[in-house]
Amino acid sequence: MTVQIEHKPIAATNGEHSAKRCPIDHTAFSQQKTAQVSEPAGQPLDCDAAGVWHVYNFAEARAILRQTDTKQAGFRAELIERMPRSMKLPVLYQEGEAHLTQRKQTARFFTPKATSTNYRHLMETLSDQIVAELKRDGRADLSALSMRLAVQVAAQVIGLTSSRLPGMDKRIDAFFTGGGPSLGWHPRALYTFIRNQLRVAAFFYLDVLPAIQARKRQPQEDLISHLIEQGYGNGEILTECITYGAAGMATTREFISVAAWHLLEQPALRTRFLTGSDAERDALLQETLRLEPVVGHLYRRATADLHLESNGQPVTIPAGDLIDLHVYAINGDESVVGTDPLAICPGRQLASERVPAAVMSFGDGHHRCPGAYIAIQESDIFLQRLLALDGLRMDGLPTLTWSDITKGYELRDFMIRID
Repeated sequence: MTVQIEHKPIAATNGEHSAKRCPIDHTAFSQQKTAQVSEPAGQPLDCDAAGVWHVYNFAEARAILRQTDTKQAGFRAELIERMPRSMKLPVLYQEGEAHLTQRKQTARFFTPKATSTNYRHLMETLSDQIVAELKRDGRADLSALSMRLAVQVAAQVIGLTSSRLPGMDKRIDAFFTGGGPSLGWHPRALYTFIRNQLRVAAFFYLDVLPAIQARKRQPQEDLISHLIEQGYGNGEILTECITYGAAGMATTREFISVAAWHLLEQPALRTRFLTGSDAERDALLQETLRLEPVVGHLYRRATADLHLESNGQPVTIPAGDLIDLHVYAINGDESVVGTDPLAICPGRQLASERVPAAVMSFGDGHHRCPGAYIAIQESDIFLQRLLALDGLRMDGLPTLTWSDITKGYELRDFMIRID
């Protein structure tokens, strides 16, 4: 389920200081666009009345995410745990040695070298096609264009390239529209359950099963071929495909849209992006992702007592307690990112070289997003071509809602046009 509100820009702060650090006048533009609430960035650990621990600063978040005595609790992990014990858990929900082994075995699909060698040409070809269609039509929904791109790139990595019918992007998008799994005997719950099962069935028979059959005949260098080799059954492969659909398709789609929103609204940033070096464009995209993380909350459950330090004091999170890591607040921790945390600053100097440019937007620890490099390169290639179009502008603001699954934003009806 999503909740829609009216978008209200958040003004940047301390523009004088920002202007000294980079050539962008931060006072001239709205900055962070997608935060659902204003959060206390950098504050110490807090346990609420329900016994949920809330994390708002980078040091504590990194310490928790690198713990081995926690398990995944986000992305409806509790629902996945109800799967039959005979089925292998998707890698997103695995822990311990099984998770580490699977990550090591699949890492080859996501390295910078593999991305450039195996997927760059596809990214360029698809981007050229989509931009050419936009030039022809003169107007389009950017959220649909970015979804089409993200699905086809992720499909290549996963191995979903043998579909019986076109339209896989719409079938994937249906998983994230109109609510998630619902349990109970209420008519609405039953309707939602049946509808979701039909969507899963369509995805399986039209997209996943043909890919499995094709890879059994002729294995490729992709995830489905690897899973078949590892003895995964059809149901287990389907679950992995849905998981990677959320991780590799829906999230990249949102980031492309929000990055375009910033760059189209801010001519100076757009020019900087189009004229910058590879490193400068990468820095700008990573900084945008820091400001607008696609996954708004990360959740873990302690499997043993966690002994931490917060605000100079020892703190113990008891085994079994839920931990909510607030990514927006963590990414705005001024002890790490400096002043003006709600502004895009392409020249931002972080507190340490060991802090990623996107801070916690790709997570950390053993569940850190493996597709980070693919997402940034794909966004870079597409946005270079899109933003170079003369006369390209936004045709109104997109609709901003939030996802119950990712706890992040969704941008829809993002109309762009060429004058």
